Amino acid sequence: MKKIKNMLKYNIKTLITFELIYKLVSIVIFIPLFLELFKLTIHLTGYTYLTLENVGSFLLNPITIILLFILIMLITFYTIIDISTIIIILDCSYQKKKITVKESFMMACKKSIRIFNRKNILLPFLVIFLIPFLNIGISSGFISTIAVPEFIMDYIVSNKTLLIIYAIFIFLLTIILFRWLYSIHYFVLEDCDFKQARRLSTILSRKNKLKDYFKILIIQILIVIFYIIFILLGILLIYLLYTWLGKKIISNLLITIIWLLIAISFIVMTLLITPISYAMISALYYYHKDQREEKINHLKIEEIKIKPKKINILKYIIVLLVIFSFSIFTYSVMNNKYDFKIEYVRTIEVTAHRGASVNYPENTMIAFKNAKKMNADWIELDVQQTKDQKLIVLHDTNLKRTTNLNKNTWDVTYDEVEKLDAGSFLDKKYKGEKIPLLESVIKYAKANKIKLNIELKPTGHEKDFEKSVIDLILKYDFQNSCVITSQNYQTLENVKKINKNIKTFYVMSLAYGDVLKLKAADGFSIEESSINKTLVKK
Repeated sequence: MKKIKNMLKYNIKTLITFELIYKLVSIVIFIPLFLELFKLTIHLTGYTYLTLENVGSFLLNPITIILLFILIMLITFYTIIDISTIIIILDCSYQKKKITVKESFMMACKKSIRIFNRKNILLPFLVIFLIPFLNIGISSGFISTIAVPEFIMDYIVSNKTLLIIYAIFIFLLTIILFRWLYSIHYFVLEDCDFKQARRLSTILSRKNKLKDYFKILIIQILIVIFYIIFILLGILLIYLLYTWLGKKIISNLLITIIWLLIAISFIVMTLLITPISYAMISALYYYHKDQREEKINHLKIEEIKIKPKKINILKYIIVLLVIFSFSIFTYSVMNNKYDFKIEYVRTIEVTAHRGASVNYPENTMIAFKNAKKMNADWIELDVQQTKDQKLIVLHDTNLKRTTNLNKNTWDVTYDEVEKLDAGSFLDKKYKGEKIPLLESVIKYAKANKIKLNIELKPTGHEKDFEKSVIDLILKYDFQNSCVITSQNYQTLENVKKINKNIKTFYVMSLAYGDVLKLKAADGFSIEESSINKTLVKK
């Protein structure tokens, strides 16, 4: 802890200044730039949007593979500059030497350019995938936002086999990461190629992996605890001032001050978390080197010699970058891309997914009735067609999971379906619950004034599927109290051809690009990881 404190303190001004510039330039210039490069990749491959239906063909396109490889290498290069600069500053602090932002940055650029050497081809794997995936707080910049989408995690958690495979996968990644933990230090401080750096890191971390893991974990926990305590103390102080001054301070102003405090705390934490984490790793690196009586190859600042002319050019570039950054920021503010207002009221409507399916068997009348009792505004349900063209409410194409009958919906008649028990799979007390007809659910919803999200799940075995659903909706004059949704866009196109007044929603686990091209959809049901301001604004 003493070593970490000294390494951070000695060149603290350089560390904070660099991180502030790096984060600002990342947010204003490089993150938008990398996003635009990705959009260009989509455009050059002939796609206007990406969903689960076309993402496979997009990723297998040779142009996509080439351009994404280039993009990954550029992101890696930019990220390695950040990590290398921090390691260089910390190394100078360890030697009790002062270093400037300019000196550390120039040396980092010189060392980072080596990632384009074929011997360092696996470095992007460590930088972009492993570190943020394990979420131990040492990732840098925008790559720290990489995460497994929630809908994928939900599917993994619901399947025991996949969950075990996922747990083993995470365990193996953890082992790999902590074998390679010091590889970037060897890459930066000793100019090793990444293959050699991995080998030396594995040797250095031998017998220490578990201890090192817990030390790094404790540091991360302490940072978060300190952050929370700082915010809570600030809020308490503001509250005491509010109580003391009474009505002299209006409540809206109080809330604004609290949000400002949280924002400042978050900025400070963002600037410090990466240096603190790498200070911990650097301290362990030097400690293990001493333990093994290995020579520590410290950097020599004297090696950096920049001609006065180059210094002036660098200053001009920095000034231009700052002007450009703030120009873009001002333009964004003027065009309402940043909203500094605090919104207090939201109008929310609650949908019961497959009915009240947490406590009652999904897609059954008891689940729908209890959703109404819980004051749900909408019921989401799934519709499939049987062998005799009856519309039943069922999620899976196979009946085994909820009824224990290993047959597909298109292989059974409704007379067979009607005899099945669709409740016992959740709990024996629901034995006897049936798979309902869509018509029965519409009649119940109309009588009880609850709206329906009717998701159509085509299997390719249907006959007049969309028309049958629309006929039922019109029969009960229910078109203003429901929407038809589907993960299959062709289904929505079929609905609009039959009746353009029926409201449709496209269910998208992935949504990227110009989704407005999807004219058959009146709205979109989008997985949260695909939501961003641009999409919402469109």
